[in-house]
Amino acid sequence: MNRKNFIGSVIPLMASLQSFSAMKNEESFNHYKNRPPYLHKGDTIGICCPSGYITLEDVQAAVNKMQEWGFLVKIGSTVGARNFTLGGTDEERTIDLQTMLDDPSIKAIMFARGGYGAVRIIDSINFKKFIVSPKWLIGFSDATIFHTHLNRNFGIASIHSKMCNSFPSDWSMAEASQVHSIETIRQCLTGEPMKYSVPINVNNRAGSAVGLLIGGNLSLLQNVAGTASDINTNGKILFIEDTEEYLYNIDRMLWNLRRTRKLHKLKGLIVGGFNKLKPDDPEEEFGHTVYEMILEKVKDFNYPVCFDFPVGHQKNNVALKCGIRHRLSVDDNTVTLTET
Repeated sequence: MNRKNFIGSVIPLMASLQSFSAMKNEESFNHYKNRPPYLHKGDTIGICCPSGYITLEDVQAAVNKMQEWGFLVKIGSTVGARNFTLGGTDEERTIDLQTMLDDPSIKAIMFARGGYGAVRIIDSINFKKFIVSPKWLIGFSDATIFHTHLNRNFGIASIHSKMCNSFPSDWSMAEASQVHSIETIRQCLTGEPMKYSVPINVNNRAGSAVGLLIGGNLSLLQNVAGTASDINTNGKILFIEDTEEYLYNIDRMLWNLRRTRKLHKLKGLIVGGFNKLKPDDPEEEFGHTVYEMILEKVKDFNYPVCFDFPVGHQKNNVALKCGIRHRLSVDDNTVTLTET
């Protein structure tokens, strides 16, 4: 074989090996070795603000509840810090989160609130120590970028759930769904297998599927598309939610999911709350419901679809283990999501 032909045969072989290696890395993400250790009484949970500003007073209810669960709590330097709408400058928020990620005594980190700001610091975070000794990152909304980044780059599980600003200061006045949602955070952190049964919706599409659970806020999922924090949805169960959007903008974001082929090879789709939608201009009605828009985007695919799942910007926002395998079962009588 001459040199030219030899090189021509080696290049495709190297490409195949690289493809195989990438596939093996993706498969390795499915193993529970990439799940952070569950917590025990006496373990420490850190609180920091990679996004919006919040006061120490406003995180106190969460601190009290986590201490009641038997955990120690460490307050980060960004709690109470402020740079306009953000919880401190980009540098301050980066340093605070980096310190907590690198601190071996901290076993989980709960983000104090959402808002905006995580995208400004995600590329400045060094996950080198974190991937050797992972810990649970907890939050939703703007925190979606952390869930997608961990899943895309390291396959490390995380918890999509309420944050400190969602804990009620007066538990006697809290709704049962809010209390239950917060209790599911403790259940996730301590390793209880999660199972949710939810009311049926006439728009549901029946079926059963098993796959890694990933997802979060629809706006953030669109925002990370094409970046180092983007997600591979193939073979996964995807969940989405959003708030305070115009109907036409939700439709545009859903088209983004469709056109980037994130809906093509799903195992299942879970649709959470789409709340506080902004009213159309009376002369510019969009004319389609969220149900109609989603069913339009998935009409060519045959996986189960569940609507009105209790996740999102609402009091009934249960904790979900992102990056952990679940079974979604949807039929005419029941809807269940079960950790497997």
